Amino acid sequence: MARIMRQDQIVSDVFPAAIRDRLYEGEQKGSKEEALCDPLSDGAGAGGAPLADLFLETTVVFADIAGFTAWSSAREPAQVFILLETLYGEFDKRAYRHNVFKVETVGDCYVGVAGLPEPEKDHAMAVCRFARDCVKTMKDTTLKLEVALGPDTSELELRVGIHSGQVTAGVLRGERSRFQLFGDTMNTAARMESTSARSRIQISQATAELLSAAGH
Repeated sequence: MARIMRQDQIVSDVFPAAIRDRLYEGEQKGSKEEALCDPLSDGAGAGGAPLADLFLETTVVFADIAGFTAWSSAREPAQVFILLETLYGEFDKRAYRHNVFKVETVGDCYVGVAGLPEPEKDHAMAVCRFARDCVKTMKDTTLKLEVALGPDTSELELRVGIHSGQVTAGVLRGERSRFQLFGDTMNTAARMESTSARSRIQISQATAELLSAAGH
């Protein structure tokens, strides 16, 4: 039972609630225990219809730690993970607060989205508020970590890019199934981040228009 509870928590962390429920519903032949195991082992019902949808109204955020490569090269592995676990834990709290789903972390880049799988009217504003909170949290957290991780830790800054548009999202099945997003919206959000400045949030024209239309 404890094992199943742990697996249930892992599935809840990896997949949005609505997607998780569809995974369970799709396992008609086995027990709940088997359904819980499948998303993390043999591909979430591999061979059946893919769990994938087109979401027309979403906002995606890419948040990268500027200066991380040089900083991490002068640190012990444990120190690198202390930084990332602490920062990402704080970002997760703010994602939950603003109804932003964490898609994944790729190295030192945090990727989130609002507007899926449940529609979110103010998805653009939700992500912008999340990003603003993360920039502030980055400054506060790295300052606190200076004692344990070195004085140059507070020199790390967040660089953020945001774009709004449609994405294709679903469960990418395989040995370890994952919830993934694809499409030009992802590419544009990544470009917004890579061309942004340190401690700044760069938004696309599409996101700016949504904010303006909502009176923000």
